[in-house]
Amino acid sequence: MRILILGNGKMGSFFSDLLSFNHEIAVYEKDLRKMRFIYNALRFSKLEEVKEFAPELVINCVTLSYTIEAFKEVMPHLPQSCILSDIASVKTDLKEFYEASGFRYVSVHPMFGPTFANLGNLQTENAIIINEPQQKTVSGEVVVKGTDYMGMIFYRDLFASLKLNVREYTFDGHDEVVAYSLSIPFASTLVFGSIMKHQEVPGTTFKKHLAIAHGLLSEDDYLLTEILFNPNTNGQLQGIIDKLNQLKDIVQAKDSAAMKGFLDEGREGGR
Repeated sequence: MRILILGNGKMGSFFSDLLSFNHEIAVYEKDLRKMRFIYNALRFSKLEEVKEFAPELVINCVTLSYTIEAFKEVMPHLPQSCILSDIASVKTDLKEFYEASGFRYVSVHPMFGPTFANLGNLQTENAIIINEPQQKTVSGEVVVKGTDYMGMIFYRDLFASLKLNVREYTFDGHDEVVAYSLSIPFASTLVFGSIMKHQEVPGTTFKKHLAIAHGLLSEDDYLLTEILFNPNTNGQLQGIIDKLNQLKDIVQAKDSAAMKGFLDEGREGGR
């Protein structure tokens, strides 16, 4: 398959290396400095080259704020049969864009970062495939095209080859799940890291939390920002604030019965 990758950042180069063994790969990247270490793939910096390549699949690996813009730039140079795909960590506005684009599409979210994950062993990592169902009116008119079946098969096979744990959600379901599974631990860890003093302290629990904070903060700033700017994050943050206020009141009152209830609730939620 002829595959065009948009952007040669960390995830773009990951997919380029991964797919070059079995597919014909081209990378479109405006920053020529990022193309110095591209191997086994064509290097494109002009849209005319994209048109001549005639890709069958596009994998958009640019940062979230430029995802739709990057699609719009290359779309006039793609064959109509081409499948569009993205790896964005937040899917806001993408469903509407895809449905209006006139192209087949599939959207995925590899839930691991090249900075933090062991790319040689991804068995404990996760990925999401957007499975948006087709919708029709009573008369049979298609009002929502939904995820392209062949696009889904491509990513199912690819993720299976990496032994990833794969889940499938709709666009809205994805953003809700990501806000819960990533925004809560990310926000909690960032707050923990931000109040730490530069001093050595004893304590196993402290050191474990600190290691998690250091690992998270080694990730790309754009990636962390994208995840936290999920439209569902505010609701999760409010939940954290409410629970912190509840805990603060319990501690101030030295209410042992309320503390036991709070601890029991935490144990139940962690199961």
